[in-house]
Amino acid sequence: MTYSFLQQYWWFIVSLLGAILVFLMFVQGANSMVRSLGWTPEGRRLVVNSTGRKWEFTFTTLVTFGGAFFASFPLFYSTSFGGAYWLWMIILFSFVLQAVSYEFQNKLGNILGPTTFQWFLVINGILGPLLLGGAVATFFEGSNFVVEKSNFLDAGAVTPVISHWGNASHGLDALLNPWVLVFGLAVMFLARTLGTLYIINNVNDEDIRSRASVRLLGSAVPFLVLFVAYLVHLVLMDGYAWRPDTGEVFLEPNKYLHNFLEMWPLLILLLIGVVLVLLGIGKTLVSATYIGGIWPAGIGTVLTVLALLLCAGWHYTAYYPSTYDMQMSLTISNSCSSEFTLRTMFYVSLLIPFVLAYIVYCWDKIDSRKLDHDEIAHDEAY
Repeated sequence: MTYSFLQQYWWFIVSLLGAILVFLMFVQGANSMVRSLGWTPEGRRLVVNSTGRKWEFTFTTLVTFGGAFFASFPLFYSTSFGGAYWLWMIILFSFVLQAVSYEFQNKLGNILGPTTFQWFLVINGILGPLLLGGAVATFFEGSNFVVEKSNFLDAGAVTPVISHWGNASHGLDALLNPWVLVFGLAVMFLARTLGTLYIINNVNDEDIRSRASVRLLGSAVPFLVLFVAYLVHLVLMDGYAWRPDTGEVFLEPNKYLHNFLEMWPLLILLLIGVVLVLLGIGKTLVSATYIGGIWPAGIGTVLTVLALLLCAGWHYTAYYPSTYDMQMSLTISNSCSSEFTLRTMFYVSLLIPFVLAYIVYCWDKIDSRKLDHDEIAHDEAY
C-alpha cells in the first residue's frame, strides 16, 4: 500500500459516506412535505413517525462523514468547517431542530404545540439538503478561502491559523453562485423525491399514498431538470487540475468530461445510477400497486453521487478549488493526513462492511411491519 493508494482509498471512503448521506436525506425530504402528505393530525403523525424511525441513521452518517473527512483530509476540515462556519452552523442548527422536534412535539408540557415542531421539521427538510448540496457544489465551483501553511511554523504566533476565509461571509458567499444554488436545489428536490418514495413504501395508508404519488411528480420533474442542467454545465466547464510532479494547479478545459471519459468505469457507474433513479420514479408513477421505488432510486442515488464525488477528487483533480488563489486549492495529495495515519485507519476501515451489515439488519427489523394507524395508537410513537 503506497501513500498514493491510501490517498485514493480514503477519498473513495469519504465519497461513499457522502453518497450514503445524500440517500439518507430522504428523511429531510419527507419532513419538508409533512403538512402536505398528511392533511389530518393523524396523517401528519404517521409521516413523522415513519421518518422518525430513520433520522438517527442520517444524523449518524453526517457525523461519520465529517469525522472521516477530518481524519483523512484534515486540511479540508479546518478550511471548510473552520472558514465557512456560518454555512455549516446553519446546517447543524437545522439538524438540532430536527432532533428536538421529534422528541418534544407530543411530550406533556409542550407549550409550543406539535404544529410548531412540525414546522421545525419542514425547515430542516428544506435547509438541510439545500445547504449540503450547495456545500458539495463547491467541490466543483470553488470557494473563497486562503491557505497559508507557513503560519504553522511562525514561532511568534499564539494561535497559528493555517487557513481562513477570504471575506466576511464565511461560506454564505457560495450561495451567490447560481450554479451552487442549482445543485443545492437539485439535491433538495432529490431528497423530496426519495422521501415521497419512502413514505409510499413505509406507510400503510391509502390516503397518504395517493397524495404522495402526486407530490412525487411535483418533486421529480424539477429535480431532473436541475440535475441535467448542472450535469451539462459540469462536463462543459473548465476544471481545476494539478500536476503530480510540481503540485501546480491550473485550469483544464472540460476537465470533468475528461475525467469521466478517461475513468470510464465512473461514467458507467453514473449512467447506471441515473437509470436506477429513473426506474424507481417511473415505475412508481405508472403503477398504482408498486411501492418499492425507494430501493432502485436509493441505490441509484448512491451510485450517482459516488461517481460525481470520485470524479471531483481522482485523476489529479483539485477537489476543493480556491477562487481566492488557484494555487491554494486542496487536492487529495496536499491536504491528507500522514501515511502512518492513513495506513492505521485503513485497517480500522475493514470493519465498515460489518457496520453496514448491522445497519441493514436494524433497518429490516424496524421496517418488518408497515406503519399504520393502529401502531401509532397502541405502540410507542413520536
